[in-house]
Amino acid sequence: MSPRIGSMMSVGKQALSNASTQLQTTTHNVANVNTEGYSRQRVEVQSAEPIGSARVRIGQGAKTVAVTRVVNNYLNKQIQEETSKMGTADGRQQSLERVEQIYNESINKGLNRFMANFFNAFREFSNNPESQATRALVKESAKILTEDFHRIHNQLLAVQKDVDSMVRAHVSEINGYTKEIASLNEKIQMVELQGVPANDERDRRELILKKLGELVNIRWAEGDNGKITVTAGNNALLVSGYESNQLLVQSTPATDVKREGNADIIFKNGPQGSEFVVTNQIQGGKLGGALEVRDRTINELHGKLDEIAFRVHDEINGLHTQGFDKYGNTGLTFFDPMGNEFNSAINLKLADHILADPGHIAGALSPNSPGDNRVANAIAAIQHQKIFNERTTSIDDFFNGIVGEFAVLTKKNKMVLEHQKHIVDQLKNVRESVSGVSLDEETTDMVKFQKAFDASARLIKTADEMFDTVLSLKRL
Repeated sequence: MSPRIGSMMSVGKQALSNASTQLQTTTHNVANVNTEGYSRQRVEVQSAEPIGSARVRIGQGAKTVAVTRVVNNYLNKQIQEETSKMGTADGRQQSLERVEQIYNESINKGLNRFMANFFNAFREFSNNPESQATRALVKESAKILTEDFHRIHNQLLAVQKDVDSMVRAHVSEINGYTKEIASLNEKIQMVELQGVPANDERDRRELILKKLGELVNIRWAEGDNGKITVTAGNNALLVSGYESNQLLVQSTPATDVKREGNADIIFKNGPQGSEFVVTNQIQGGKLGGALEVRDRTINELHGKLDEIAFRVHDEINGLHTQGFDKYGNTGLTFFDPMGNEFNSAINLKLADHILADPGHIAGALSPNSPGDNRVANAIAAIQHQKIFNERTTSIDDFFNGIVGEFAVLTKKNKMVLEHQKHIVDQLKNVRESVSGVSLDEETTDMVKFQKAFDASARLIKTADEMFDTVLSLKRL
């Protein structure tokens, strides 16, 4: 065979292989057009080393160097960071909306209205202190008031329990993601030790990192060997090389930042390793946002609700014990005594003697004075007295302030969430323009590579015909 014809045959075969690889890669792109996290791949082709013949250097066609992915690592890092911030706001919002319903007076009559009804009942009683009906009205309005304190307390607890369930679900997801990242670390290293990029495995790992960052605040770094380490919080090493460590969820005793029985997140350093609490390190992602609402926002609401209940209890009991009931008795409490402010909302209870007989409600300041209403008037006046914040704020203003502050917090977080969603959507659109698959472009490339394949096949056929011609000349 003539060396030139053999070279043409070799170039044609390589061109055929190049076009086949390009068509296969295009097919792979089209098949993954809707795959989340997929980055468009392309075939890197470069000219083969030419050979010299006398004073002429003859090209040897082209060769496939690698199949790479079109990716902007800085953009991916931005998406991961902004997605984590979005997850934090989303984790907060889900719980805040639940709490918002508790204080929504368009759905529930609300503590503020029941408080007003209670003091209005005392005003009715002061206008007609001899009436058994007005005493019964005071008793019933007091029962309804205590029940609403209980309702709010229990519903806040229920939201905290729901957050615990959410924490368990998120931790289960996190453990699944860390196992997959460790497995992908191994696959990527095995592939790239052969000198080729692990495109699909890297796409999957970046997607899992983004999903993991949406759940919890993480830091990660990639080593020279392609393996990454992932840390949650400050020092919870979730992934190191081929190994992943687990997070656990356990109900634990009360601390300065959480209530009795609420879940703590425990980091277990290996199968036989030590365990330590990392709840306070989880400050980002959906998990961090949910924990912030559970341990800070709701506990603050618990504390303020307890403060209202305890202060109302103290102020009313202080006046009531000075008064005289229908039977001339004095020193009787209106509410059952409470030793301290903690859990006052759930412990607030109408005294048993009043529940049994509303005649024990004290309205008079003097014994055996049927028309005396001075104590009843004094108790009714508590509604507008400044008994909170060092005697600078009334009950109504204090409660409205709580509701107002919470409404502002919820609205602000909702705005942050919408803003973060907008940022993430914009960044995803930019990524899609850089790394996404365009069916129009792939269709155009497919036609181009198909023509290149046909032309390469024609080249081989031509070289074969030339070789036949040379052989026929030798026969002559």
